[in-house]
Amino acid sequence: QLQLVESGGGLVPPGGSLSLSCKASGITFGIYLMGWYRQAPGKQRELVATITAGATANYADSVKGRFTISRDNPKNTVYLQMDSLKPEDTAAYYCNAKLPRSSFDAWGQGTLVNVSA
Repeated sequence: QLQLVESGGGLVPPGGSLSLSCKASGITFGIYLMGWYRQAPGKQRELVATITAGATANYADSVKGRFTISRDNPKNTVYLQMDSLKPEDTAAYYCNAKLPRSSFDAWGQGTLVNVSA
């Protein structure tokens, strides 16, 4: 059974760093497009970053140069390194797995990131 379990959220001051992890089980992880999305209170869920099976990364303009997505296929895990955090990065962060050339995708339960002094 497919499961995506995020971890690593928390409270961090502006300018600080945080690293999120998402461990997948029940899928052939290496063939999936993996991504991080976020949803702030009262706002729609938005793309943060994605990484292909071949490790090509794509970022939202708002996080370019500050966030880094990576994956470790043998560990079935995708990471999001977040540096120079801003209050506007405060949101629930969700891990996503998409199977290319299909309609299948799955979501984790989310992890909260709060950037505040």
